[in-house]
Amino acid sequence: MMVEFLKKNAEAFCENAKDLFRKGILNLAAFNIEQGFQLYLKYFLAIKLGEYPKTHSLRELFKEASKLCRKLWEFYLDNTGGIGNIESAYIMSRYLPTEFTNAEVEEMMRLFEKFKEVLRSRLS
Repeated sequence: MMVEFLKKNAEAFCENAKDLFRKGILNLAAFNIEQGFQLYLKYFLAIKLGEYPKTHSLRELFKEASKLCRKLWEFYLDNTGGIGNIESAYIMSRYLPTEFTNAEVEEMMRLFEKFKEVLRSRLS
């Protein structure tokens, strides 16, 4: 299927985030986690709908996914603060002199792994 590149890139961002975290490059690790979230959500929507919204907003992508999968929306609601932190990494890491802590990025990575488990169960 044509959208497999979204999944492949999401997985690559995930691996890159882990490498950057190990190197102590935390702002870019956070950015890569956000990119992984974004692409996995777009992959899910593309698989289910044949398309996805042209947005960078995780909240908007989760809203769209909620129309197809209540579990993804529940995941979003249960983790709003963490996802908000991840979403802010998109702008902050690219354009602002910001630093994330080890603990913040570790939490982002844990949340990403939980998200992938929920997503996998909805794609199978």
